[in-house]
Amino acid sequence: MASLRTGLAGNTVRLAPTATAIVGFLVLVELTSGILQGYYTPLLTDIARFLGIHDADVNWFEAAQLMVSALVVPVLAKLGDMIGHRKVLLISTALTAAASWGVAFAPNFWIFIIAWALQGFYVVWLPLEIALIYSRSHQRPDGAALTRKSAGILVAGLEVGVIAGALAGGFLGGIFVDKLWLVLMIPAIAVTLCFFVILFGVPESENRTGGKLDLMGLTLLSTGLLLITAGLTFMRINGPGTWWAWAAVVIGIASLVPFTRYELGHKDPLIDIRLLRQPSMWPVQLTAFLFGVSVLGAQAPLSTFARTNPDEVGYGLGASSGLVSILIGVYVLGLLVGALLYPLVTRWTTPRITLMSAAFLVAVGYLLFLPFHGSMSQVLTNMAIAGIGSGALVAALPSAAAAAAPLTQTGMATGLTNATKTLGGAFASCVFGIALAGQALGSLTAGAGSTAAPLEGYMLVWTICGVTALVAAVALYFVPKLAFGPTLPH
Repeated sequence: MASLRTGLAGNTVRLAPTATAIVGFLVLVELTSGILQGYYTPLLTDIARFLGIHDADVNWFEAAQLMVSALVVPVLAKLGDMIGHRKVLLISTALTAAASWGVAFAPNFWIFIIAWALQGFYVVWLPLEIALIYSRSHQRPDGAALTRKSAGILVAGLEVGVIAGALAGGFLGGIFVDKLWLVLMIPAIAVTLCFFVILFGVPESENRTGGKLDLMGLTLLSTGLLLITAGLTFMRINGPGTWWAWAAVVIGIASLVPFTRYELGHKDPLIDIRLLRQPSMWPVQLTAFLFGVSVLGAQAPLSTFARTNPDEVGYGLGASSGLVSILIGVYVLGLLVGALLYPLVTRWTTPRITLMSAAFLVAVGYLLFLPFHGSMSQVLTNMAIAGIGSGALVAALPSAAAAAAPLTQTGMATGLTNATKTLGGAFASCVFGIALAGQALGSLTAGAGSTAAPLEGYMLVWTICGVTALVAAVALYFVPKLAFGPTLPH
């Protein structure tokens, strides 16, 4: 853990051994999170065949998990502040382990999708870990800087897990072709071991608020998020002409008005609206939403574009599944590099400028697709640039939210970055699905009898990803210049 050292005003500061050990154990947790995110991807077709469903029905897996994640992250993050971040981390890991075993042995589609959805509890791990480290660093003069370093290392562990998981899933899936249940046991075993890593290796956070959970606020927020994510999901599946999907989104957004009013009048709210109004907080949460558009929504379009045969429709790369894996691997490596560079760059500049630069890199990477998408080298270059910026943002957003929040609300603040990022991903999933189906504009056509998405659809996807990242960079400009500095707020 030599990288967890920083020079401040010419002095070298070392993490206490206990804090170093915490980061080491939490890296194993994020490695497991990465395995969950990468392992199943090469197996989705095999899972569809085993369950007897159409390939298009695999979209329900993502939709169900997105909805669960959006609902549980704010609640579990708040509970972490109340009863202890380690305790909630253990609870969420136990639930994720049970769901992973359910995925391995599910006998039919409905049990499988329920288990798959409940795996979404792992989304709260990184915010809880950042809050836990931040809580235990508050007595140090450079606590926020140490938290940023830790965040970069944790996200690096996450991306290594994604790569290892994808490689292992593809390799084992090819060996045990007729024993899918055996292949699907690997993530379940990993999460189960992760539970004991947390149980025996991670101490509890020092700052807890206690109190009771805001059940009315939880009900109002859950209703709104469920309506919004469900409406977006069904709009993507059934098309933009589905009036009741639009109605669900509108009602969901409208329900946030009474939620906001109720929270403002509650002495111990589920989400502190006044905190979200702070100039050092709202740009971070807005950036998380806008960042979710590209980081959660753009990889599937990238894969289908790369597989499209240019001899048939005049665009695409005609890449094999192996080459697509390399393409995704370059992007993930970019994420890894960005996560590791984030704490180093903040030494030379400020966290605010680093966040803006990362968002700008994401914008540049995707906007480069508009003129440069005709060869593998061009696409690889674009994804590497976007990946570096994305990796920095994955590490930066939770730690920036923690640095902008009081010590007793770090779990809530960091958890919201993942919740808003998930909502951004749900929005992007809907819009991108419509665009690539050729339904967004009447002129979008890929050719008679073709199953390929239209080139105009891909152009729209890349434009949305680039513009949302630019908007995020502009929003971060309004953050106070000295926000997220090396010292903690009191």
